[in-house]
Amino acid sequence: MTDGCHENKRTNEEEMWAEPRRLQVKMAATMKNVEEIRTRVILEEFGVKNVHTTDFPGNYSGYDDTWDMQKFQKKFSIDIVNLDESSIEFDMVGIDAAIANAFRRILLAEVPTMAIEKVFIYNNTSIVQDEVLAHRLGLIPIKADPRLFEYRNAGEESSEEEGSEIDTIQLQLKIKCSRNPRASKDDSDPRELYLNHMVYSKDIKWVPIGNQADVFGVSSIGPVHDDILIAQLRPGQELDIIMHCVKGIGKDHAKFSPVATASYRLLPEITLLEPVEGEKAERLKGCFSQGVIDLEDVNGTKVAKVVNSRLDTCSREVLRHSDLKDVVKLGRVRDHFIYTVESTGILPPEILVMEAIKVLMAKCKRFLNELDSTDMD
Repeated sequence: MTDGCHENKRTNEEEMWAEPRRLQVKMAATMKNVEEIRTRVILEEFGVKNVHTTDFPGNYSGYDDTWDMQKFQKKFSIDIVNLDESSIEFDMVGIDAAIANAFRRILLAEVPTMAIEKVFIYNNTSIVQDEVLAHRLGLIPIKADPRLFEYRNAGEESSEEEGSEIDTIQLQLKIKCSRNPRASKDDSDPRELYLNHMVYSKDIKWVPIGNQADVFGVSSIGPVHDDILIAQLRPGQELDIIMHCVKGIGKDHAKFSPVATASYRLLPEITLLEPVEGEKAERLKGCFSQGVIDLEDVNGTKVAKVVNSRLDTCSREVLRHSDLKDVVKLGRVRDHFIYTVESTGILPPEILVMEAIKVLMAKCKRFLNELDSTDMD
């Protein structure tokens, strides 16, 4: 009887201590799930999970999500991955998707450039209509630093067509097609028969206004690319056009947009849940972009390993295979943005990024000033 009492007592004590351990394990699992919800976007076979930002103050018990400058500075970083004369790829880590998208939209629509705004056609005997010709000219990117010019004051009607050296660039296109006197009678190629029959952007010449020649140099302003085809002429046809370039932003017209593309994507994350070997590893490698999965030799057996998940396009091809979809987990890091910015050539891509940051800072400052003025009222 005594032994039975001791046995029951020992069993009760074990159960009493086991319950907190189960709660700790359960709590740890729950905290792990919460951390995944907060920081990862999960790609599934028929959908995408955790797409909304949820780490705002008070949403999760046990997490302090109040915004703190020191925490932000410690977490935030910008790393340039690739840079050349026309494009830049960089990582921006530690920000919310709303800020990331605002930065992208500013690059597209609010970084100013110089573009052809007014076209004065004095003579156009080509087959291209005046309106179409003016539109084509307006979309030619002009290499001129917009930071050295002012916005044109639309309210001044007296200077509507004149402009000045601080707000206007004047360009001229004057060309006439004629027969080539040196062409043989048997030639049928227009390039041999005619002179100036192809009108390119290189034929657009800069006409300095005021002291612009001294400020900007002799040939520093003009089309970014020389080989943009504008029109085709035949003998006797000619173009005589004056163009005025002004400062503007892409929000007003796409011709002012300084970028050809400006996009971002979240950093892919690929996790192998169990070892994948042999023929199965070969098929797993084929499900991803080149360079994402590699095979290493372990005791004569090919074993799959994740080499560079950044190269993955997140096609989810692996989830179509019944024997592979449970051995891999696909996700994206929520606050790690990979930006790709391609310049039209008006400004270098790194300058465009800096200018976009300045625009965003100016917006924030204006917003804070509005808050201060509202508090005073």
